[in-house]
Amino acid sequence: MTRSKVGEWAEVGVDYIQEYLSWLLLGIRDILFWALDTLGPFLRGLDPYVFMLLAIVVSLLITKRIILSLLIGVGFYFINWMGYWTSAMVTLNMVLIATLVAILVAVPLGIWAAKSEKANPAIKALMDFMQTMPAFVYLIPAVIFFGLGVVPGTIATVIFALPPTVRLTNLGIRQVPTEMNEVADCFGSSAWQKLSKVQMPIAMPSIMAGINQTIMLSLSMVVIAAMIGGGGLGSDIIFSLSRINVGMGFEAGLAVVIIAMILDRLTQSFRTEN
Repeated sequence: MTRSKVGEWAEVGVDYIQEYLSWLLLGIRDILFWALDTLGPFLRGLDPYVFMLLAIVVSLLITKRIILSLLIGVGFYFINWMGYWTSAMVTLNMVLIATLVAILVAVPLGIWAAKSEKANPAIKALMDFMQTMPAFVYLIPAVIFFGLGVVPGTIATVIFALPPTVRLTNLGIRQVPTEMNEVADCFGSSAWQKLSKVQMPIAMPSIMAGINQTIMLSLSMVVIAAMIGGGGLGSDIIFSLSRINVGMGFEAGLAVVIIAMILDRLTQSFRTEN
């Protein structure tokens, strides 16, 4: 089969990155490994019932809703009762770190796109490309540059999950009423003051909606990342698939759904409160 030049160019690009940007790849790997290795043992080391109590308290502080907070505790109890606690903590660790990294990258990109009419078309085109690319394709460069394990799985998850936050940050800032920007200018606000005290607070509901979608995409990608050694509930699902074990696959999938619902309700409540 004859290959097109596009594939050859991609290989040349990969070789270039490996030769000249290996220092950057090693830095990213070390930082992510440190973050995952710091939060992961903490989550797994907590007694499940202590974790459930903390989850109820935190959700109560965020949502101010007693019933919802108790249901969140019940959700985690159900995961523990099914026997997937350790796998769930591995998955939660990856999702939290991937979401945090995605936010740190996506929000500045969204702000840049909103502020620059030159950068906006390029960033939008890049987000289109990232959202339409099949999820499994992200595993290939992750394995090439970082090998197998939790770190490449997290990196693939970050790349897959960040477009919604970029888009909705861009949209939220662009939808700030012109009058509010004019008032900030009249009071002599600097560009940073206008962004941090006017535009970002008004755009926050839109930004939080993007973060919510990023969390949901992170959960779906973390399961796929188990194919390259990501571990967690994704590994349980893949194992059940290889054994055609319907019960195990349903239980592990249900645990993923419970975590998704919990994180969704928490981020939605936070968005409402703000």
